[in-house]
Amino acid sequence: MSTEQPTPLWTPDPDRAAASRLSAFQKFAAERHGSPRAADLPPRAAYAALHRWSVERTEDFWRAVTEWFDVRFTTPPTAVLGSTAMPSAQWFPGATLNYAEHVLRHGEDASTADTPAIVHVAEGTATPSSITWLELRRQVGSLAAKLRAMGVRPGDRVAAYVPNIPQAVVALLATAAVGAVWASCAPDSGVRSVLDRFQQIEPVVLFTVDGCRYGGKEHDRRAVVAELCAQLPSVRHVVHIPLLGSTAPQRAHEWEALTAAHVEPVFEQLPFDHPLWVLYSSGTTGLPKAIVHSHGGITIEHLKQAGLHLDLGPGDRFYWYTSTGWMMWNYLLAGLLVGASVVTHDGSPRYPAADAQWRVAADTGATVFGTSAAYVMACRRAGVRPGRDLGLAGLRTVGTTGSPLPPDGFQWIYDEIGSDVWLVSMSGGTDVCGSFVGGVPTLPVHLGEIQAPNLGVAVESWSPDGRPVVDEVGELVVTRPTPSMPLYFWNDPDGRRYHDSYFDMFPGVWRHGDWITHTCRGSVVIHGRSDSTLNRQGVRMGSSDIYEVVERLPQIEESLVIGLEQPDGGYWMPLFVVLAPGATLDDDLRGAVTAALRTELSPRHVPDEIIAVPAVPHTLTGKRIEVPIKRILAGARVDQAVNPASLDRPEALHFFEQYRRTRRQGRT
Repeated sequence: MSTEQPTPLWTPDPDRAAASRLSAFQKFAAERHGSPRAADLPPRAAYAALHRWSVERTEDFWRAVTEWFDVRFTTPPTAVLGSTAMPSAQWFPGATLNYAEHVLRHGEDASTADTPAIVHVAEGTATPSSITWLELRRQVGSLAAKLRAMGVRPGDRVAAYVPNIPQAVVALLATAAVGAVWASCAPDSGVRSVLDRFQQIEPVVLFTVDGCRYGGKEHDRRAVVAELCAQLPSVRHVVHIPLLGSTAPQRAHEWEALTAAHVEPVFEQLPFDHPLWVLYSSGTTGLPKAIVHSHGGITIEHLKQAGLHLDLGPGDRFYWYTSTGWMMWNYLLAGLLVGASVVTHDGSPRYPAADAQWRVAADTGATVFGTSAAYVMACRRAGVRPGRDLGLAGLRTVGTTGSPLPPDGFQWIYDEIGSDVWLVSMSGGTDVCGSFVGGVPTLPVHLGEIQAPNLGVAVESWSPDGRPVVDEVGELVVTRPTPSMPLYFWNDPDGRRYHDSYFDMFPGVWRHGDWITHTCRGSVVIHGRSDSTLNRQGVRMGSSDIYEVVERLPQIEESLVIGLEQPDGGYWMPLFVVLAPGATLDDDLRGAVTAALRTELSPRHVPDEIIAVPAVPHTLTGKRIEVPIKRILAGARVDQAVNPASLDRPEALHFFEQYRRTRRQGRT
């Protein structure tokens, strides 16, 4: 990779960079904790110095974070790190606090109490609604008192089968105030998928909706809820949220009755490592991993990420399109931690038109808007032009995650949203409920590159033999602990599943399972999952590089590439494509795909076959399932390769199974 400095797509105005919360924090950390000063250093060197200090002087950095964001420890910690070993690092031993208290303290101030904490957009409604900080605090206080009256105690589990609505936020915060442990699934999930998650944790309370509106239709979920209640014997109380207007089932509690009282919230003071919520991995094989995060770890990690890496604070409106089954919903609530208003959106991401998410951003006055890389690319293919057609003048930041954003996606943002928008492409995971690499408000944005590693995250690119590499593709590893790494997995008493998930390849070092390149300039490129690596003639290739080129062709909506080692020592690399309406996979299109890959990447990137498929299946969080498809093509049965309940289009699997049979018959 060339060391020549490329021309950035965007460079922050010096006054804007100087006014960022990151710049203020760096000055504070220098004065109080001896971090490098930014003065007299160019922006890239200043951030690099701060990042290096944040990972080499871990305790000083995280102490500075807690002071800067005024983290309220009811009982002070005896240290920042009691143990630095991974996976058993001990953060802030002896400290007590409560996540919900840190969110709702913004409702204590009379100057902000009547400003919106939540702005809500429901599909089919003409105008957004809102809940003030004062009202949010009141509802949480009322619900928390009712939960205690039901017998809910610290450590009990509370589950929710709800969409992205304000009631979900209230329920989570009330659960956290009591010290119970939260878990949620979106109502587009089927019974088996939900049970695979909730049966693991045995909840005592279940929040439910009667249905939802999605894609212009009403979807009744009462039969699903009844089945969930029948299959979850641990549930003692069911709470009914009537989104479609139905009455509560017999013995269920009505939402309005539980949130009507004027009660100040009482916050259980909990150890720093007390469980806050359980998030679930995609679970493409076996049961989903039930990942447990802590009150303290999430509080300080999300304060850092929202406040410093997204530059969020009071006066902002933060919208990220997500469902309650994706970690980005929990991440959205980081906006509340720093005093911003959050925008919740219950509805289809592309209804009534492809620009639906941009319309929500415009209607709510979002200043920071986040979405998936896949949605950005879909907007590009659909010819959407939000910057021209919608009122987005107040939008200063656009975030993307979920999969690597191709360079064409970067360019589309600056062509069609605005030349002065800050694009924050970031990458992390459910595992840490956040990002390892992402945005830095003082640095430029370059085409196809994530700006830098996050503060406090010792992220490196390693070769297979454990050597750090620069300007080369390597494994994404984290060499030092971070506060939001999982406490443990639920029902993993000896920690074996946790260990095998991250620490099996490099003992004592977190291996995340992504291919990453650290550039000599300090930026980062994510190439896709390393467990679905393409490896031809000893050269490793990221699948996302191929997708970026192939999906630029207007005839192709989506693609999936697989690499399979053959019994004779050969290597077979098929490319499956979903065609755009009216397109045909003929010799001309095959030639166009081949020429584009050969020219823009290399001859090694050209597939052995190109096959049209009706659909590409994804996890419920939108990720292409390369590894399970590879297993099916290698001979595994569908039920051995993947849990169909974890997918959005499980019926699409049968094409790949049939294709394998047909291909084998053709060879015999």
